[in-house]
Amino acid sequence: MTQRLAFVGGGRMGEALIAGAVRSSVAPGDVVVVEPVIERCGFLNEEYGVRATVDIDAIAGAEIVVLAVKPDQIAAVCTQISGHLLSGALVVSVAAGITTAALEKALPEGTAVIRVMPNTPAFVGEGMSVMSAGSHASDHDLDRAETLLTGVGKVLRVPESKQDAVTAVSGSGPAYFFYLVEAMAEAGVQLGLTRDIARDLAVQTAVGAAAMMRETGEHPVVLRENVMSPGGTTAAAIRELEAHGVRGAVYAALDAARRRSAELSS
Repeated sequence: MTQRLAFVGGGRMGEALIAGAVRSSVAPGDVVVVEPVIERCGFLNEEYGVRATVDIDAIAGAEIVVLAVKPDQIAAVCTQISGHLLSGALVVSVAAGITTAALEKALPEGTAVIRVMPNTPAFVGEGMSVMSAGSHASDHDLDRAETLLTGVGKVLRVPESKQDAVTAVSGSGPAYFFYLVEAMAEAGVQLGLTRDIARDLAVQTAVGAAAMMRETGEHPVVLRENVMSPGGTTAAAIRELEAHGVRGAVYAALDAARRRSAELSS
């Protein structure tokens, strides 16, 4: 990727994408970041070697502009950047719940827009980013966005109508796993382990289990059954999870997240 890249917003998600871009495909000198907090600009400049500034007109000339701001700031940001966008520039938004139609309406006519739902493991290069094209975005635009996003993890393309479900599964998903690990570690303490040992056991077990699913390609059911012996400890634990309706609770939780995402989008 040789085109100049601009970020509007240098917060945690913006930083993750900047780090991924610099690590994988873009020279720091080709990256500009517009960030309103001067101290944050200094950090980004020093940490990644990019140009960070408070001036919005710095995006002029960028072929890809990434909007990494909060959803309630998108309308104002679109107004600010519209007069500085290069003709033919691609706008990539990682603002949750903001549709491509809303972005296209707020930007100059014909602007190519791609909506992305990332998640927080992007901070450690293990993110899941799911993107959807607006009405003016081409396959080439999707390819350019994918090249950028692969710097922080895996990338999938879906129709925009599926983005609320994506939000429920992967956008909010890390919190579910943190919640489970938190519960496992707390249970370990209740069973007599020290807090540090219980946490280490729960965290590494989660890391190892995720790695097994990814590396083996086996269905989770197969991997679960490989751990279970008839009448053994794992079978006893799974029986309790089923008795407490955990599977149904997971579905209800994800459906609630999907419905809330749809409400925010509208």
